Amino acid sequence: MKRKYDDPNPELKTNKLTDPKRKRALIVDDETDICYLLSNILKQKNIQTVFAGSLAEADKMLQSPDYFYYVFLDNHLPDGLGINQIKRWKERFPSIHLIMITAHDSYEERKKASTEGADSFISKPFSRDIILNSIVQTSA
Repeated sequence: MKRKYDDPNPELKTNKLTDPKRKRALIVDDETDICYLLSNILKQKNIQTVFAGSLAEADKMLQSPDYFYYVFLDNHLPDGLGINQIKRWKERFPSIHLIMITAHDSYEERKKASTEGADSFISKPFSRDIILNSIVQTSA
């Protein structure tokens, strides 16, 4: 999956990526419909989104000079489990607010995600209110 931005106007993409007034979220999920759904919810709070369809792609995007305030991380991805990246990403980027999102919800996964440093854990399917509450909780 290539980088996709929430703005269909390509001339504005470069300027908006570095707009300090807008928080940015990296959505790491191999399901495009989930990426667009999350993007549309986050747009309501003026949060710009970028998509990554794999852990490797997300790793590259996190290395970029563009700062991400939130990372929405799916667990089951084509190149591994997102839950195994949490600790590494939180150590390298301690100021990111990492929100785990998965359809495979279990007590063990919630506990591991929390122990590894996830700021929030959300089960699929989710609602608009659950997503908006998660960004409020992680920003507090």
